[in-house]
Amino acid sequence: QVQLVESGGGLVQAGGSLRLSCVASGRTLSRYTMGWFRQAPGKEREFVAAISRSGGRTYYADSVKGRFTISRDNAKNTVYLQMNSLKPEDTAVYYCAADESIYYSPSFPVKASEYDYWGQGTQVTVSS
Repeated sequence: QVQLVESGGGLVQAGGSLRLSCVASGRTLSRYTMGWFRQAPGKEREFVAAISRSGGRTYYADSVKGRFTISRDNAKNTVYLQMNSLKPEDTAVYYCAADESIYYSPSFPVKASEYDYWGQGTQVTVSS
């Protein structure tokens, strides 16, 4: 079993940037496809981005494509989400998640139910 802890959230003005980190413990991160999700008040949890086990493939929601970048450093057991050009509608609690299943190109897990492990979340607030 893997434990996930997110950090890096905070308050930022529209147009600003933040980098979220997700550190894994308990098992090596390279065993998992990793994803980032977010949940705004009163809304369902939504997919943001995913990255393959090796980091060679990535996939993004249309709403963040071109602004957010997911990456990973398996040696540090850490996944990142670089968020640029932030908008007020990006305000949410951001969660990282790990999926044990193996996916072959071009498939990626985009549903929350497909992920096996979750962090506790980190709040991102973008002011206008």
